Amino acid sequence: MLESFFLYVYNIFMKLSTTSIHVGQQADPSTGAIIPPLYLRSTYVQERPGIHKGYEYTRSGNPNFTNAEQTLAALEQWSYGLIYNSGLWATNTVILSLLQSGDKVLAIDDVYGWTFRMFSDVFSKFGIEFEQIDLSKENLLSAKLQESNVKLLRIESPTNPLLKTTDLEPVLALAKQQDVISVVDNTFATPYFQQPLSMWADIVLHSTTKYLGGHSDIIGWATITNDEKIFDALSYHRNAAGLNPNPFDARLLSRSLKTLSVRMKQHDENGRILSQRLRNHDLVKQVYYPWFGGMVSVEFSLSLEETIDVISNLQLFRLAESLGWVESLIEHPASMTHASIPKATRESQWLTDGLVRISIGIEDVEDLWSDLEIQLHLRS
Repeated sequence: MLESFFLYVYNIFMKLSTTSIHVGQQADPSTGAIIPPLYLRSTYVQERPGIHKGYEYTRSGNPNFTNAEQTLAALEQWSYGLIYNSGLWATNTVILSLLQSGDKVLAIDDVYGWTFRMFSDVFSKFGIEFEQIDLSKENLLSAKLQESNVKLLRIESPTNPLLKTTDLEPVLALAKQQDVISVVDNTFATPYFQQPLSMWADIVLHSTTKYLGGHSDIIGWATITNDEKIFDALSYHRNAAGLNPNPFDARLLSRSLKTLSVRMKQHDENGRILSQRLRNHDLVKQVYYPWFGGMVSVEFSLSLEETIDVISNLQLFRLAESLGWVESLIEHPASMTHASIPKATRESQWLTDGLVRISIGIEDVEDLWSDLEIQLHLRS
């Protein structure tokens, strides 16, 4: 379509908030409906065998998938996007499409708990090695990347739950020099704050469940790349293994992406205010915050039992796993999202039993602060 061509040509000149509303969100050509319809279809009529309008079977593709994938690729300012039915399946796709037995994955030393379990308990059975290192140690990283079996570098920045950030450009440059595939999980930052493909990452990952979805009603994942060979490998594996999302979730994702910029602006404003107030509170021992976004981790100067009581009695902060939603969430990583990591490993990474992770929503910041302050005051 001419409209689609126009939007892609001029995408490099458009700001993210405009891109998220217009690219991949063209009006329905058959009716003129301003919002693309929901395509609840399993199969598609073909004129002759192999001659069709771009779609054969929804496992292989669906217009709702295409719409969301175009938007996501444009937000990262690159070419190819794919969405999946869950984050773990997306990780499977990357590893199983690009690696083989005997290959090794290097990862940041604060990797997400379920990712750790996937590598340590699942991929290890198939001969894929996994090692976590401190990516800020350039000499160590350079040496590791030169090992002959190291084929993939996996980075999360900021990390979960300690919110460590990586200086991506020099790290990704080292990986590029050694022809190691680099993968950056950009879930916490989103394209609003960071676009790793512009810094020479090979693949960007997003949990669409989190900020991109934003409304606690979908589960999904996305990969974005500008490498056609990598895209073809990922696309083939998604189709062959049946890892596609459903059209309804894809449609909800497209809806949510329209408001990504305004939501991230409010998450960021609330995060900056609450992180500073927590730093100044007498009952707070440590605050982890990268100075942008809506994620804050904190250790209170309380016993573990008192900490659990605080997070269990908040009224506006919902005690729940996940993050990045319009409502504020709070959780205890050691017993919830990161419980699969052995205690000794957690402690070696400074992930203590007293750590609490907060996903700050877009509610009024004064209401959120009052909710926290009341519970802390009761224990002062």
